[in-house]
Amino acid sequence: MSAEAGFGFRRGGIAALRGLWLVPAMIPGLVLFCLTVTFLPLMIIGIGVLVVPVLVVATRSLADLARRRSLAWTGVEIPRPYRPEPEYDRGIPGVVQRCRHVLADPATWRDLLWLIADWVVGLFLSILALGFIAQGVFGLLHPFLWETLVDAGDSGWYTFLKVDSDGRAMLAVLLGIAYIFIGFAIAPAMLKAHAVFTRSLLAPTQKAEMRLRVAQLTVSRTDAVDASAAELRRIERDLHDGAQARLVAMGMNLGAAEALLETNPEAARALLTETREASAKALHELRDLVRGIHPPVLADRGLGDAVRALALESPLHVDVTVDVPGRLEAPVESAGYFAVNEVLTNVAKHAAAQNVWIDVRYRAGRLRIEVTDDGRGGAALEKGTGLRGIERRLGTFDGTLALVSPRGGPTTVTMELPCVLSSPKTSPS
Repeated sequence: MSAEAGFGFRRGGIAALRGLWLVPAMIPGLVLFCLTVTFLPLMIIGIGVLVVPVLVVATRSLADLARRRSLAWTGVEIPRPYRPEPEYDRGIPGVVQRCRHVLADPATWRDLLWLIADWVVGLFLSILALGFIAQGVFGLLHPFLWETLVDAGDSGWYTFLKVDSDGRAMLAVLLGIAYIFIGFAIAPAMLKAHAVFTRSLLAPTQKAEMRLRVAQLTVSRTDAVDASAAELRRIERDLHDGAQARLVAMGMNLGAAEALLETNPEAARALLTETREASAKALHELRDLVRGIHPPVLADRGLGDAVRALALESPLHVDVTVDVPGRLEAPVESAGYFAVNEVLTNVAKHAAAQNVWIDVRYRAGRLRIEVTDDGRGGAALEKGTGLRGIERRLGTFDGTLALVSPRGGPTTVTMELPCVLSSPKTSPS
């Protein structure tokens, strides 16, 4: 047997066993369906109001498990369709509001339909391949069993073949081998078909996708407006507290120097020297401010060199790998640059790390930035505003942020942004 054939049998065997595992995995779903159907009428007397939301949450957890299993086993991704939960009141009014919310969500009823439909369509798709394999094994045993079966009153039929002699028993063996081959061959397809069937019920409908998309865009627009307003306030504050204050002081110094020019030239000269130093500091602050708005290296040389510049300025040892075969859209480059800058700042302040590895690459229409440090770990999105701010900034571009930070480290922040290359990469002249 070739290695490719062996791999096919192994893949088919794994798929068949996974299909078998799906059968007992359906039992909790059947129990939840029966309980939900039982308690829905009891909402009239109040008991269902307390119990149904709990059953819905359990059903959604089971559906989420099916989504993860579908992605891990077959690569079929099933998005969550549920409406975001609002803030509920305390006490009984909040319980009633929660019950109304989950029952008004169409995804709740689709989950309920999935629980029972999985026992019909899902069960058939799960065990079909294993049924062929079991039937094939039964055929392989016919040379040893056919006489016993006939003596016990069996009709002797093996599917469409009547086994009443040793020769026909050998034909049953050949038929059994064919059944086994069919079972192993169709097992991966049946497992994927089960995942596709699950997606048809558990994925959001087109209307629900549109509603979720509108809600996401509303949040992204709000975040973008808030981020823009915060950036304007920062620029105003930096100008007021920095360059503007220095320019006012320079004007006062020049006025004083003009008054002292004839009576006390030495004092006037000292004031002019101080004013020159203040002008240099004001220019430096203005350059820093401009760099904070859009760094020149980012505009001139692109994201890769801008990230390398950040690495050189960092107090940590930072290794940068860049695989971006061209220039990205300016807003995406800016978002990626400032996200990396914020992550490096957080690592330097809080992670107690010595080394950082940054990997920037473009694949299949997405910019992926991965920042890993050897710090103490334990970071969480809920612990501060820094990572949440990055997540909101990326969210305005439909970007995502993922954090893996076990206790003791390492910590990995993965950011992805959908984008296109706007120009081919050129080497500097």
